[in-house]
Amino acid sequence: MLNGIDTDLIVMGIWGVIFVIFVLKLFQSIRLVPTKSAYIVERLGKYHSTLDAGFHALVPFVDKVAYIHDLKEETIDVPPQECFSSDEVNVEVDGVIYISITDPVKASYGITDYRYAAIQLAQTTTRSVIGTLDLDRTFEERDIISAKVVQVLDEAGAIWGIRVHRYEIKNITPPETVKNAMEMQVNAERERRALLAQSEGDKQSKINRSEGVMAETINRSEGEMQRRINEAEGKGEEILTLAKATAESIERLAVVISKPGGQSALRLQLGEQYLKQLDGLKDKDNRVVLPGNMINFDYWMDSMGLEDNKKAK
Repeated sequence: MLNGIDTDLIVMGIWGVIFVIFVLKLFQSIRLVPTKSAYIVERLGKYHSTLDAGFHALVPFVDKVAYIHDLKEETIDVPPQECFSSDEVNVEVDGVIYISITDPVKASYGITDYRYAAIQLAQTTTRSVIGTLDLDRTFEERDIISAKVVQVLDEAGAIWGIRVHRYEIKNITPPETVKNAMEMQVNAERERRALLAQSEGDKQSKINRSEGVMAETINRSEGEMQRRINEAEGKGEEILTLAKATAESIERLAVVISKPGGQSALRLQLGEQYLKQLDGLKDKDNRVVLPGNMINFDYWMDSMGLEDNKKAK
């Protein structure tokens, strides 16, 4: 009797365990897939379906979720590695890859670990590209290196079910000796540019100063030339005015002399001037030698031709 009771308890315990397992499997067969996620379902060890976002019910003990993939873009750090440039300089390079899964099935069965594979391929491609560049160009041609890595990863990603959006190089670290030499080169280049800028400034300053002096000299010469032209024109106008006035006075004097009594008036005026001139010679400090007939006014008038003109009339 006791043996029968024990057997029944064991059987009930077994059925209870089976029931619990069944309930657990039943709950596990109900899957809620989040947004931007994909679940790979295998039925009896063989790929069956891919579960997208939403509610899904699986067959207990037959279906199971073998792989869970996040379809959002993710970043993968590429560890630092040593690379040799074309001029045999050892540099340390690291970077970061931005990828996302485009085909969950290929990402599950196309490769064992697509993340590790992407890192390894990025490192080997980086080494090969840097090996074609000298040290200076490795710092300048980061875009070329990144584009080449992305191209190679995209070709492999078509098989792995992933897409490589971009690859960025974080650091390119040369040895300390090379770094010191580069710093010295940069400082020398900076000093050279400073000296060049200073010399250009001095040159421009001298050019500006000489142009200013030249402009000042030209302005002065033009001013002097204009002054002389104005003076010459003024003197010319003065001479013309005097000549015209003299000519007019002579013409008027001739008209006056030709009139009756004109010569007498002229003789009177000239006589006055003659006497004034003689009066000016009376200074004791002057010694004047004159011919005897010089004091004869009639003789002086005859010498000017006035008497002859009178007799002729």
